[in-house]
Amino acid sequence: MPGISINAELKTLCPNLRLGCIEANVVVASSGQGLLSEIKERLKLIQQSLLIVDISKISAIEVSRKAYKACGKDPARYRLSAEALLRRVVSGKGLYLINNVVDQLNLVSVTSGFSIGGYDADKIQGDISFGIGHADEPYTGIGRGELNIENLPVFRDQAGAFGTPTSDSKRTEVGSDTNKFLMILIDFGRFDQLETSKQMAVRLLIDYCQATHINEYNID
Repeated sequence: MPGISINAELKTLCPNLRLGCIEANVVVASSGQGLLSEIKERLKLIQQSLLIVDISKISAIEVSRKAYKACGKDPARYRLSAEALLRRVVSGKGLYLINNVVDQLNLVSVTSGFSIGGYDADKIQGDISFGIGHADEPYTGIGRGELNIENLPVFRDQAGAFGTPTSDSKRTEVGSDTNKFLMILIDFGRFDQLETSKQMAVRLLIDYCQATHINEYNID
């Protein structure tokens, strides 16, 4: 698996930033009834307890929005993925169902408020640096087409940008042929819940994605 670091420029702007990382071998398939039941139960609880206007006040999302502003990006125009998912859920639209690996990631995201990147590790070229997007830097987001990533927090490898807290890229997308999975929880506030969220993800990966060779760690 690649090495991961946080760029000094981004760390200066977001001093509390840390990343919770999980590496695992997985088997990608359609989500089974067990995972779908967990998703349904969680979405029901969210719809019963949360209003649209309250989403931006969730601690992990509130701090992430401030981080976007510190980097020079408008979080209302370039919504964090966790915020966008929760807005779908509260609006009654549910979650997109993609596959077991992506679906468990989205479940952890709406439960925790963390925006989470999920990548086919075999498609990542060399080590990873988490920095800030440049003007006219090419980026094709999953389901979004060309995305302006200038001033967004951005994951890069030797081939360029491949992930942001707003949208992951097509280049490293998890698909049916994915074997090695990298999941990165983006914690701009050093919250205690990062550890419980990683534990939740590991459980879901084991229970529903046949995960093996699991390695989890934090990057400061």
